[in-house]
Amino acid sequence: MRANATDRELSPFHCLRLGALHRSAHSLLALLATTHGTILAEIDQMASRPVWRGILRLSLVAVPVKAFTAMASEKGEISLNQLHDKCHNRIRYKKVCPVHGEVTADQIVMGYQYAKDQYVEISDEEREAARTKSDKSIEIDAFVPLDAVDPMYFEGRNYYLLPDGAGSQKPYALMYQAMADEGRCAVAQVALSGKDQVVVVRPSDGMLIMCLLNYESQLKDRSEFKDEIPDVKPKADELKLAKVLLENTFSDALDLSGYKDTYNDKLREVVEAKVEGHEVIKPPAESAPPTFNLIDALKKSVAKSQSAKPTKKLAASSVRLTPSKRRRKSS
Repeated sequence: MRANATDRELSPFHCLRLGALHRSAHSLLALLATTHGTILAEIDQMASRPVWRGILRLSLVAVPVKAFTAMASEKGEISLNQLHDKCHNRIRYKKVCPVHGEVTADQIVMGYQYAKDQYVEISDEEREAARTKSDKSIEIDAFVPLDAVDPMYFEGRNYYLLPDGAGSQKPYALMYQAMADEGRCAVAQVALSGKDQVVVVRPSDGMLIMCLLNYESQLKDRSEFKDEIPDVKPKADELKLAKVLLENTFSDALDLSGYKDTYNDKLREVVEAKVEGHEVIKPPAESAPPTFNLIDALKKSVAKSQSAKPTKKLAASSVRLTPSKRRRKSS
């Protein structure tokens, strides 16, 4: 019977080979540790590069600008993968044709379904021809009050517009100051990623910010929900108490820095606990508040609001750790 590698003594040749492999592995780990910080720094530097360059144009006035995305990179974001519950191997998705089975990327084309199971193929050239050819300019159509745009239209993507080059400093500052003094923002159009976009350019903290807007056709008509609006007239005493409650909880300024997305932090604690072999104890569910009638609830709320000015308190972690007898062994 042939002996296993673990059953027989290693020769000097094998020992030399294993030593070389061991030193190579240590060298590779050292290299990765040394370059890890450099790679992260380069990624951060790339994230700070302008994503667009062009002209902010108002009639004959042209201001060269560069755009930076306002969204910070989500450092430390916990990303979970789908695993098979039996063996913990990662789930893979394959592109499959129901007739021919698995296909490769070069075998896939794009199409539009115009009827059930009926498609018309659209080539890359045809799609490219339909794209707006960017002339690298933000064309200002009009100026409106800062609060004239319904927040419903804001898409959520924002860009910092900064002067591009020494020659743009003066016209940029002039444009900013005029808009800030008059309390106006600019409604404009720009081509981004081959698509026409309507945007608002507004002054804020010494710089111009470009906010992308949804088209009206992209929003549901509010009239669709008119039947859901209750036709109820509040009682005078209830309305008075509600206004007192609003006044007691009123703040002159909004500071969003106190609001944190705690989900990722709590999920990180869960992940780290399980990696370290701890059990995660779920905190007891909070009891539901007793039910009051509306007037009693308003009175109690007013009394509570009068006792102290409400302050934003960050939620404490709800994850408690306890040593596990044995760490679960991954399959």
